Amino acid sequence: MAKRDYYEILGVSKSADGDEIKKAYRKMAIKYHPDKNQGDAAAEEQFKEAAEAYEVLSDADKRARYDRFGHAGAGNGGFGGQNMSMDDIFSHFGDVFGGDNGPFSSFFGGRADGGGRRVFRGSDLRVKVKMKLDELVNGSDKKLKLKKSVTCEVCKGSGAENSHSTQTCPTCKGAGQVRHVTNTFLGQMQTTQTCPTCQGEGRIITSKCKNCMGEGRVPGDEVIDVKIPGGVREGVQLSMNGKGNAAPKGGVPGDLIIVIEEEPHPFLRREGNDIVYDLRLNFADAVLGTSVEVPTVDAKAKIHIPHGTPSGKIFKLKDKGLPDLQSHHKGDELIVVNVFVPTNLTKEEKELLEKLRNSENFKPQPGKEERSFFEKVKGMFG
Repeated sequence: MAKRDYYEILGVSKSADGDEIKKAYRKMAIKYHPDKNQGDAAAEEQFKEAAEAYEVLSDADKRARYDRFGHAGAGNGGFGGQNMSMDDIFSHFGDVFGGDNGPFSSFFGGRADGGGRRVFRGSDLRVKVKMKLDELVNGSDKKLKLKKSVTCEVCKGSGAENSHSTQTCPTCKGAGQVRHVTNTFLGQMQTTQTCPTCQGEGRIITSKCKNCMGEGRVPGDEVIDVKIPGGVREGVQLSMNGKGNAAPKGGVPGDLIIVIEEEPHPFLRREGNDIVYDLRLNFADAVLGTSVEVPTVDAKAKIHIPHGTPSGKIFKLKDKGLPDLQSHHKGDELIVVNVFVPTNLTKEEKELLEKLRNSENFKPQPGKEERSFFEKVKGMFG
């Protein structure tokens, strides 16, 4: 099958500059990476095709030859065309994805050190932590017992039986990469690939550790102390570097991702950094006034209800809410009054109300009503 045009593969024009080409390749690589399209051979081929196109178009000399002579001028691409591996791609184009510390570094299974040798990275570990409302307000120290891959204690992660059980790779001489020189009608072209003998590690194990069978890691448990700050909320993700699964062959461990889940409170609910309590007040107390106790996160508080308090009235307990993660500000507790209207009345109760029905003070006063409940809520949370 004839090769597709490199500009067409990346979806850029022939006048595109280097930044446009890099941006287009990053988009294609993320879209078609096999980790996101497991078992999809077509996606893997498109991933490799995009890498080959970028390898040529990102190099000024190769791009000039390609523009003049087409695929014949570019040879097979810097990785030998469609035979490249995922590690080849990442080790050469790590800068496109932000380098070792970039947002996509953990998206690839390995990376190269400064000398081109492959360094494995362990996978991230994700765990959900349920938190009660008081813990969300005050923060909490948690002990998490995790089942994960841990470094083999016998070989200390090397995968070798002992210090004499490894040797420098005879193919790449420890470099982790091999170079090939290809003769073309334009002259010699040099390409670099991951060493096929040691898979980029620069060494080979002559006798594997019997405890981990050469992996450098084993299944295990670990207890990790986690300090969760006050103010976190449902869905917030906290990251602990290096606390994920151990990497093969003594590589860099993955991260621990902690996902927060909020446990519902029996009386209180959260609205942003504020806490809301629905106070059910009987009709007589609303009319005559009273004092009531309301629950807070830590204890109880006593508030005064003035006479004539309407349904929907909101009282505020300042700084009784949750802290803001980005500042020192704390939310409030809002007590929303709901006047209870009875439905099952005795004969005597009905007679009392009938006497009051036509009283002047029981008639609504136009223009004197307070703002509606919804207007108040809009004002509080708007």
